[in-house]
Amino acid sequence: MGNANYAWLQHIAHHLAPHGVAGVVLANGSMSSQQSGEGDIRKAMIEADVVDCMVALPGQLFYSTQIPACLWFLARNRVGAGLVPARALQGQPQGLPLRDRRNEILFIDARKMGVLVDRTRRELTDEEIQKIADTYHAWRGEAGEYADVPGFCKAATLDEIRKHGHVLTPGRYVGAEVLEEDDEAFDEKMRRLTAQLGEQMTRGAELDVVIRDKLKGLGYEI
Repeated sequence: MGNANYAWLQHIAHHLAPHGVAGVVLANGSMSSQQSGEGDIRKAMIEADVVDCMVALPGQLFYSTQIPACLWFLARNRVGAGLVPARALQGQPQGLPLRDRRNEILFIDARKMGVLVDRTRRELTDEEIQKIADTYHAWRGEAGEYADVPGFCKAATLDEIRKHGHVLTPGRYVGAEVLEEDDEAFDEKMRRLTAQLGEQMTRGAELDVVIRDKLKGLGYEI
């Protein structure tokens, strides 16, 4: 193998407790790589039903690298026999089982999230982290109601994943974000946008004159 991604995943999955869940941060390539037999190992893990959720993260989250990463959530038992944690019960009876998640994987696309805190690093806000966590917990049946959100999350069946060649990139499954309807008439919008473009072009021409004059004053005439 060229890297140890799948060695780590298999090692962690093997050592999970009967109802254990683990989260692993890996490079995006781990979701789709076919080199050195990685595609076959990923297929085997999916068919063995140990992959619970995949989260695609934005780039620039880490000091050591700017490449985007992803989160793998692995679960040993997805039958629904696990118990909802006490913190999520909210007055419900102790011992409430989780939802049966067999033959299904949750995909979350968080690539558009985060805010730049400097020129090279991005951070997820508390609200964004909570949104991701709440989506996962709702899908597992811990709290709240889960629903697919185009462009953000999708609970895909094993058959859907097989059709994509066992590739686990969330963007393949969540689809496109639903845009808000625009009530502005096309003709009116074109007039407004054309007027704005005209203003910007005029302003651009004025700036060109200023820049040329400044350069000429420095002895660099264009």
